[in-house]
Amino acid sequence: MGFNHNDHYHPLLLDQLPPGPGVALDVGCGGGRFARRLAATGMHVEAIDRSGPMIELASAAGSPGPGTISYRQADVVAEKLPEAAYDFISCLASLHHVPFDTVTKLRDALVPGGVLAVLGLGRPSTFADYARALVASPVNAVARVIVYAGDRLNGGVDPLPTAPIAETFPPMNRIRRDAARLLPGSKVRNLLFYRYLLVYRRPEDDHPM
Repeated sequence: MGFNHNDHYHPLLLDQLPPGPGVALDVGCGGGRFARRLAATGMHVEAIDRSGPMIELASAAGSPGPGTISYRQADVVAEKLPEAAYDFISCLASLHHVPFDTVTKLRDALVPGGVLAVLGLGRPSTFADYARALVASPVNAVARVIVYAGDRLNGGVDPLPTAPIAETFPPMNRIRRDAARLLPGSKVRNLLFYRYLLVYRRPEDDHPM
């Protein structure tokens, strides 16, 4: 499975960065690829994952600079996050591993003007959702074949551990409803490859009490 759907959307997520560089939190960092891309923009990144092997793999890769990366094993549900501490918080295919209302903890951890960007997975729940999934199926298959062929021609797939996968996703109508309730002003955008992008910007005048 050489084609990585999450990596495909890294440029879109980087487009959501506020003026910076600032401090970022990457939740469910896995092998650290997106954390490294954040550091390459100059962000100082805290990257957490509840999988010890993933943190070991990510830590071994270091940081490309000019920003720094601090990796630690942590469960965001149990972790006590500081309030108004991060300019950017990212969740790549990790939110469906925890209760959706965890976004309130992430919301409160943003500085005023800070951005929460979630690349999530959701089940189709409307005709438009199903139509988009139907369009994505052949594109997905072609992408997998091309990347698989490239891997075979270049020595095979790297024998590295992969992040744990949860196969149960919430329906898109619930995601839209809960996002509107818990993150007022947020935007949810459907993407190909069974993904969605949720973006929330904390209001500039929303200062912690």
